[in-house]
Amino acid sequence: MRELLDDIDRWRLAGKRVAIARVVDIEGSGPREPGAAMAVTDDGEVAGSVSGGCVEGAVVSEALAVLNGEQQPGIVTFGYSDDDAFAVGLTCGGIIRLYLEVLDW
Repeated sequence: MRELLDDIDRWRLAGKRVAIARVVDIEGSGPREPGAAMAVTDDGEVAGSVSGGCVEGAVVSEALAVLNGEQQPGIVTFGYSDDDAFAVGLTCGGIIRLYLEVLDW
């Protein structure tokens, strides 16, 4: 999360809205450990990583949905057992759970 602070501060000063996605749980093999974080602005800028690249695009989509009010903040799960696991690129065989929320200035 600390590596995101400069970007988050810059975005705050620019008046952007930001969603934070944090890895809160993994089962089996996972690309990043709990605590890994990614920030997404309302115009699609991204900082950080929650999966080393394998589900980042899907996480950006989920974060934008939260920022736009199309989805409630909360837990989002990606995993090998999901029907679209290969579609989002999580082929490592594990399951990752992220907590998505809007950053409140």
